[in-house]
Amino acid sequence: MIFLSFDVGGIALKRFEIIKKRPLNDTITWYTFYAPLVAKHAKPGQFIILRVDEYGERIPITMAGHDSEKGTVDIIVQKVGRTSMLLDQLQEGDCIADLVGPLGMPSKMEGLKRVCVCGGGVGNALAYPIAIGMHKAGIHVDMVCGFKTKDLVILEDEFRAGVDRVFMVTDDGTYGEKGFVTDKLRNLLESGEKYDEVFAVGPAMMMKFTCGVAKEFGVHSVASLATYMIDGTGMCGGCRAIVGGESKFVCVDGPDFDGDLIDWDLLIKRGRTYAAEEAHDREHVCKLTGGVRTNA
Repeated sequence: MIFLSFDVGGIALKRFEIIKKRPLNDTITWYTFYAPLVAKHAKPGQFIILRVDEYGERIPITMAGHDSEKGTVDIIVQKVGRTSMLLDQLQEGDCIADLVGPLGMPSKMEGLKRVCVCGGGVGNALAYPIAIGMHKAGIHVDMVCGFKTKDLVILEDEFRAGVDRVFMVTDDGTYGEKGFVTDKLRNLLESGEKYDEVFAVGPAMMMKFTCGVAKEFGVHSVASLATYMIDGTGMCGGCRAIVGGESKFVCVDGPDFDGDLIDWDLLIKRGRTYAAEEAHDREHVCKLTGGVRTNA
């Protein structure tokens, strides 16, 4: 593998080098990569596709942030499959094979004054750049962060420093308020809060019901979808979703779509297509070399 070096402030940096690696909990890690061309054009809501090595699969990940002056791109990754487990074995100073982007359409913010962003689980990592970007654009942002339990809570300090109000909820009540994201959103709307938009990021089922609550109160909703992708340019069709009765490609038409128009049942069904294969991959990452297994 060939790495191109760049001199930044007297420090030689390699393209796609891990500049910073910070665990957020036992399974989720914040990475900062040196990718100046991507950072130069990135906007909130867009994503990248990376490969750990030249033999690896390409996986899409929403950018958690970027710094165009330093040439860095941030992503937050949960260890759930082969590639994320291989990435976890790398340390600061190591490089990945490639990082392509920015891809997808930026989140739309024009005309918005008050927004409630709802994040579910690791979806809060994807909601982070959107919520922060909206607040920087002068929009009032209320953030509802939902987790199963206290041990899985991430980014609370970052959210509190970057938006107007933060509401923490856990399924089991071990931290913040007991309940689901939908419970807190309903409570806010019933109390008279007026939002121009509800923005949902998280598991498909969570987003479906979050958008449903918003619709009950006549509030427009947007959901950021995460689907299977291969090329990221709309050619493979793997990321297809039905929105408003039409086929849309999440990689080029999204990832944000009108929550009232998404065929949620089909999206959820498609999301389970490779569940068995993903579970099999998690059990077959080489613990000695970190290499990708080969199929017999």
